[in-house]
Amino acid sequence: MAGDEALDVLGDGNRRMIVQILGNRDCSVQELADALPISRPAVSRHLRLLKQAGLVIDREEGTKNIYHLRAEAYAEVQAALTELWGNAAARFRIVAENTEGPSDG
Repeated sequence: MAGDEALDVLGDGNRRMIVQILGNRDCSVQELADALPISRPAVSRHLRLLKQAGLVIDREEGTKNIYHLRAEAYAEVQAALTELWGNAAARFRIVAENTEGPSDG
């Protein structure tokens, strides 16, 4: 599932910051590097992983690549989180229903 890969990729704080910035506006690698505490080559590596996970896409503008969030990615990540937390909530409910509370003794 694409959403699972996206969640794995979003485990890194720098990639989450890149996604947050791209959620507000499209950016070049240099614009992202200027906004982050990491180098331009590091931003490029993070973008490559985000692109492989299907979270971002790029377009050429002259000599620059401009990156933006892939619209469908939000829905995929949301679905993965919903499934994850839905399953966890169901397990918590089962445990709660089968656990004795404090005795009234």
